[in-house]
Amino acid sequence: MGFFDRIKQGLAKTVSILNTDIRDIFKTSGRLVDDEFLNEMFEMFVKTDMGVAAAKEITDEVRTQFQSRVAEMHDVLAVIKTKLKATMAQPTAPIIFAESGPTVIMVCGVNGSGKTTTIAKLTSMLVSEGKSVVLGAADTFRAAAVEQLTVWANRLGATIVTGQSGSDPASVAHRAAAKALETGADVCIVDTAGRLQTQKNLMQELEKIRRVIGKQIPDAPHEVILVLDATTGQNGISQAKHFSEAVQCTGIVLAKLDGTAKGGVVVAIRKQMDLPVKFIGLGESAADLAVFDADEFVEALFDEIG
Repeated sequence: MGFFDRIKQGLAKTVSILNTDIRDIFKTSGRLVDDEFLNEMFEMFVKTDMGVAAAKEITDEVRTQFQSRVAEMHDVLAVIKTKLKATMAQPTAPIIFAESGPTVIMVCGVNGSGKTTTIAKLTSMLVSEGKSVVLGAADTFRAAAVEQLTVWANRLGATIVTGQSGSDPASVAHRAAAKALETGADVCIVDTAGRLQTQKNLMQELEKIRRVIGKQIPDAPHEVILVLDATTGQNGISQAKHFSEAVQCTGIVLAKLDGTAKGGVVVAIRKQMDLPVKFIGLGESAADLAVFDADEFVEALFDEIG
């Protein structure tokens, strides 16, 4: 399947809600655009976790275009899609690679967000493009994470650097970067322990990992990717803000999008954070990571409706 079909399948729960709600709003072939109509539309968008700001912008645009007129559903949908695409516009390059030497990607997120699986998917994508990858298992406090990453590394043909259980995560990151330099690897991906955005000491640990990598490879890490669990909805915004403050995130991977009716949270993230959504996770296998395309995302949201 291409991106459009995959994202459409992954957004099935969100699309189902939008489909039902929009058709409920347009009970007849046309509908007078008045305050009652606009309030119903606003509530519909908030329900998908797009956030109040984005929902208000969309309904304001519909108000401007159709106020006090009878509007057809396809005309209103066209305005909604145009507004959403403008809101979500972002650079298309998923990974900014270093001009020379290894590109270092640091991956962070809260516990259970899907970091390790996302790293496996990203490694699979890079290896399929012919790139050599070194993985740094800097989540030294969770043996299962190291074991899982080691299994994936062996399966995908990547090099893995680990440390003793409970050892300094920054030291593992340092050795992973050194290994990438020594072997001439194209990419070094550093996993980090899951942590709540409110745990100050652990957030400082992330800052230390970033500093250590930067001392070894100039301008590294070149990407700091935050993995967010799409099923958490608006809570992801708080996570993104705190992690960005600590380690200057460069982009987001939205994992588990296939398991939620809150797919609209992608809109809220773009609206409030100005961080690009680099990839979206659409399943459990190594191939279930798709480069995010804002226009196709919007089209998929409303494909069953228009």
